[in-house]
Amino acid sequence: MKTTKIVQKILSNYEGETPGVKAKLAGILMNGKLGGTGKMIILPVDQGFEHGPARSFAPNAPGYDPHYHYQLAIDAGLSAYAAPLGMIEAGADTFAGQIPTILKVNSANSLIPGDAPKTQAITASVDDALRLGCSAIGFTIYPGSSAALDMFGDIGEMRKEAAAKGIATVIWSYPRGEALDKDGETAIDIAAYAAQIAALLGAHIIKIKLSTDHLSLPEAKKVYEAQDIDIATQAARVRHCVQSAFDGRRLMVFSGGAAKGTDAVYDDARAIRDGGGNGSIIGRNSFQRDRSDALAMLGKLMDIYRGKD
Repeated sequence: MKTTKIVQKILSNYEGETPGVKAKLAGILMNGKLGGTGKMIILPVDQGFEHGPARSFAPNAPGYDPHYHYQLAIDAGLSAYAAPLGMIEAGADTFAGQIPTILKVNSANSLIPGDAPKTQAITASVDDALRLGCSAIGFTIYPGSSAALDMFGDIGEMRKEAAAKGIATVIWSYPRGEALDKDGETAIDIAAYAAQIAALLGAHIIKIKLSTDHLSLPEAKKVYEAQDIDIATQAARVRHCVQSAFDGRRLMVFSGGAAKGTDAVYDDARAIRDGGGNGSIIGRNSFQRDRSDALAMLGKLMDIYRGKD
């Protein structure tokens, strides 16, 4: 596979990693319309598990069909497509080799009682990823949950197995649980902490949410204020989170979150670009739109990441 100097530089940050994992990362970084730029847009479709089918797909009914999402990601020229086992299996043969895939190996759902510890069940394996030709596994952790240590242990073992079999690891690091209130889930000190935890667990690609300027932890707030850490703008907060993941030595993409207007999606992308992030992992804001609107929006996002907008 031919790679650019930008991609080679990124891969050089993964010292001690297996050639197989680096090849899988290169495949994602060189795929699609952003190939070779060091930027990525990934389509994640795990919302049917997390939120239920109607909440996820009724706004754009073709999305009930797993093939729709594969084809959307391919036609848009995205870097990769991520989904749970059933969704990947439903199109793995038809779309084999057409786009890198990420197998989401753990999931939760909206039927779990609200007072239960925030956690996810392991629903697929590294061998499933290998069998289906996936480039990576994806795993969610919930820093802030009483179940977080178990999740850290689970992904530690799965990441080790995946690397040995030449498969990369993407960690969704979403602060959530008994230790945090709603503001704390998106606070900048917590977001940066979540990025650091994912990097320390060995993530090759880190997925976090965009943060607010709220500071949640009193001891952290003292340091932010004493050191005058810039968190005033979204781009500054992205930059701080990137710095917190080994000073930019790990790929970091940011969640698109709930459906929103296109202007807000574009503003988020500009902040990610200007803050040194590697791109977006954008689900509901793409597949809940009419296909033509989604393709137009994704095309403009790529222009933003190329610095053309």
